[in-house]
Amino acid sequence: MTGYVVIVDFRLYPGMGTAFRRLVDANARISAGTEPSCRRFDVVEPHEDRDRVLLVEVYDDEAGFDAHVRSDHYKHFDTESAPLVSAKSVLRGELVFEGRSAAQT
Repeated sequence: MTGYVVIVDFRLYPGMGTAFRRLVDANARISAGTEPSCRRFDVVEPHEDRDRVLLVEVYDDEAGFDAHVRSDHYKHFDTESAPLVSAKSVLRGELVFEGRSAAQT
């Protein structure tokens, strides 16, 4: 199994978590529900840092991610969330193994 993986680490300004989550959750829901190449779009809040949000996204290929970045819902999210974010890093990679629990197989 292969796939194009994007992991985004958002550092938020203090107290901006609720506003950011409204925006990112909507973006994730639309992406996972309407983009044919989007196989997974997870939003993660670390227990130890509520001013941080991680995204784990898996697409069929890089072209699928590029289409996501060109979408209207992404552009809306990117513009509206920018004032809430103090720092952002992006890690891109290749999915080389997809783990599943025994109950899912």
